Amino acid sequence: MKYITRTVWILSLVSLFTDIASEMLYPVMPMYLKSIGFSIVLIGILEGVAEATAGMSKAYFGKLSDNSGRRVPFVKIGYAFSAVSKPMMAIFTYPLLIFFSRTLDRFGKGIRTAARDALLSDEATVETKGQIFGFHRSMDTLGAVIGPSLALIYLYYYPQNYRTLFFVAFIPGLLAVLASFLLKDKHPKDIKPKTAASFFSFINYWKVSPPEYKKLVIGLLAFTLFNSSDIFLLLKAKQSGLDDTVVIAVYIFYNLIYALFSFPIGILADKIGLKKILISGLLLFSAVYFGMSVNTNLYVYFGLFSLYGIYAAATDGISTAWISNISDRKDTATAIGTFSGFQSICTMLASSFAGLIWFQFGAAATFLISAFATLIVVLYLLTICKPKTLIKESH
Repeated sequence: MKYITRTVWILSLVSLFTDIASEMLYPVMPMYLKSIGFSIVLIGILEGVAEATAGMSKAYFGKLSDNSGRRVPFVKIGYAFSAVSKPMMAIFTYPLLIFFSRTLDRFGKGIRTAARDALLSDEATVETKGQIFGFHRSMDTLGAVIGPSLALIYLYYYPQNYRTLFFVAFIPGLLAVLASFLLKDKHPKDIKPKTAASFFSFINYWKVSPPEYKKLVIGLLAFTLFNSSDIFLLLKAKQSGLDDTVVIAVYIFYNLIYALFSFPIGILADKIGLKKILISGLLLFSAVYFGMSVNTNLYVYFGLFSLYGIYAAATDGISTAWISNISDRKDTATAIGTFSGFQSICTMLASSFAGLIWFQFGAAATFLISAFATLIVVLYLLTICKPKTLIKESH
């Protein structure tokens, strides 16, 4: 804990409050969308478009953050946009306006994420990246335990009354915005502030980025193409006969595992290497998706979602830490944002394809395809890192 600075604590608390707001809504989102007329295909397209918006925004605003030498303004604005989008989802129920509200939430995430992760990277050394990002992800995901728990209590007393929940979620979102004002920018001497950046100028970074970065990102993007929105996992549980309360309980359990394991896995990654942890996480993902393709048992769902929580802890913050380690410090936000930009295009395709495959061939085919593809990605990642890269990530 001695490496957890004031800035890391504040960023972690801001993420905690934001995730309480977002995750209060996430497990009921598919049920709410279906209640206002969205089909499974349209839900997949909505999630894909929303995530693509977030990713492309991360790329642009990451570059803009590096150019300006500032991080905090992007963090504040991004969290503010996500906060105001919550009540909008309840006020606007027409499909086009739902798309706008959901996209505004993800746009806010796009504005803040690269700058926030760059702030976290600046607070760490190469030897402590795993635990810094792991601690932040742990606090962030704790919000994903508290949020759905509040939703579960609410729905116990007001079953299927989803709309009011969107207004309640605005409260922790507002707390996140207020906490973000405690952050202060640091101005490194090696960053020369610039004033503008083209929306697609981040693509130029790909041309000049280190070979290790390109190899890693290619593998991560290949995985993303087969990693659709978690909403499909919740829909599978719902389709198996579980009621809303149990579906949310399973999701809370998953996030609790994720939160509990993120920090210790981050510490372990700093000791044995980010690559080993990341690959272990992908193997768990494949095993979970194989299990999801055939399971209909409640207790097995709890087991699968616990493994899924460990997978998330072993890949989410770890991949960002690895990227920041193989990028020049002055390009940290650009490197993270560029990856996120390409990643969200792949996520859009993945969620859209998953919805179509589910509609045409059923849930089992959707999960089996993802499981097999992930094993191929693991084989690729096992071959890409030269000893030089391993030294960077381990020492």
